[in-house]
Amino acid sequence: MRLSRLAAALAITTALTTPVLASNSSHDSRVTNLKITALGTYQSGLFEQGAAEIVAHDARSQRLFVVNAASGKIDVLDIRHPAQPALLFNIDLSAYGSSVNSVAVHRGLVAAAVQNTVKTEPGKVVLLNADGQVQGAVDVGALPDMLTFTPDGRRLLVANEGEPSDDYLTDPEGSVSIIDLPARLSRLSQANVRTADFRQLTREQLDPSIRVFGPNASVAQDFEPEYITVSKDGQRAWVTLQENNAIAEIDLRRAKVKAVRGLGYKDHNLAGNELDASDKDGAVKIRNWPVRGLYQPDAISSFSHREQTYLVTANEGDARAYGGYSEEVRVGSSSYLLDPAVFPDAATLKQNANLGRLTVSRASGLNPQTGTYDAIYAFGARSFSVWNSKGQQQYDSGADFERITAERLPTLFNSNHKDNSPDGRSDDKGPEPEGVTVSELWGKPYAFIGLERISGVMVYDLSNPKAPRFVDLVSNRNASAQPPAAEAGDLGPEGVMVISAAHSPIRGVPLLVVGNEVSGSTTLYRIDRR
Repeated sequence: MRLSRLAAALAITTALTTPVLASNSSHDSRVTNLKITALGTYQSGLFEQGAAEIVAHDARSQRLFVVNAASGKIDVLDIRHPAQPALLFNIDLSAYGSSVNSVAVHRGLVAAAVQNTVKTEPGKVVLLNADGQVQGAVDVGALPDMLTFTPDGRRLLVANEGEPSDDYLTDPEGSVSIIDLPARLSRLSQANVRTADFRQLTREQLDPSIRVFGPNASVAQDFEPEYITVSKDGQRAWVTLQENNAIAEIDLRRAKVKAVRGLGYKDHNLAGNELDASDKDGAVKIRNWPVRGLYQPDAISSFSHREQTYLVTANEGDARAYGGYSEEVRVGSSSYLLDPAVFPDAATLKQNANLGRLTVSRASGLNPQTGTYDAIYAFGARSFSVWNSKGQQQYDSGADFERITAERLPTLFNSNHKDNSPDGRSDDKGPEPEGVTVSELWGKPYAFIGLERISGVMVYDLSNPKAPRFVDLVSNRNASAQPPAAEAGDLGPEGVMVISAAHSPIRGVPLLVVGNEVSGSTTLYRIDRR
């Protein structure tokens, strides 16, 4: 079917199957007071090379530090005039490793996580000033990824993901490095680095919903820390273990893992948890299926409400897929046998227009006695969630992301971030929420969630943590232009951050900043009250 015909079919089906969402009118119960407007974009000119991933801001110099994986450098942008962000210079950290994975800034101090040339070997954290001059470096764990400062800037935390080699013969331990920053960086040494690890944990101690399944891996080897958020007082941190479907809580003073909590699964057979599970059904079909969605959050953020800490996760999902081991399989595969007692309609479910195309895990749901699957586990929950500090879910956005994008961006519904193919990602992780940040604006906490595939940012008011309200879907993508043309706009949001009004280059106006890894663009938006 040609794109124009399919888009029309999608739009028609959406109108028939998707409830009309309330608009942002003055009498609407969902109304909040934000207006988000694109200001300016810096284009690296590099497509699908990770040229704009994680972004960090220095208020003193009004510079953005953008991870450019394509070049292995950090691009430094001048945003004193945010409608015209301009490249000032690049920071080359190739002397410290093969690529930069993340960047963070605190009061003029820039920190970069640099991966070893051999990714299973220890990486480094490099500290610089805002002019890109190196102030010091220390060794951390294997594959250092996301890093963040505590609110007071006295500590720097690094998620050491510890991914295995492609043949899965080498699997380093995942950990979190805690760098206690001295008053004078000239005194920084390896003695300032402490490690919170998972060596004391055994499989028997863990909640059954925590996935430990890598070949011949210990718990410490199997855990892969992905993203970190820190409590307001800087004493605790929560770390997503994405592939493991869990969140770890860390005592920063003692550098000890306090708890690891499994997140369970989302029942897509319940009302409100519908999904579109096929890219071969020719339409938007958001409906219930007997599928369990593993939350598997990527990014995590946090906020305080009535003296309680809440965690906010972007439930992207992620599979282990390596040359030496892969857990990915489609429901329709002949090797994926459904238990006939649980799924008497297995033959129907396995049809491509139903669940046959859905990518699921062969590592979860298998009954070893029968050799069949008595539960279907898919990657990610196509949502964002709010949890309390003990990992108990307070809210999940359910089918919101697919319903809202189907209504507002029907020609891009569940499309890829590399081409305009509506419904093309329904068999995988749908809109694929990846990045999230929470920012307080005009006395209210708001969540900004980046949808990697459809290329947009969902905005929710978190004033009631148990009942967040949808505010807006922000997108700078142009469906009428085909990637990789620059006219196609922003593709593949990775890093999402908010510059507060107090630190903004526009006095009193907060800004939303999005780094887009596929289009290689960094876009700034102004946030106003209506």
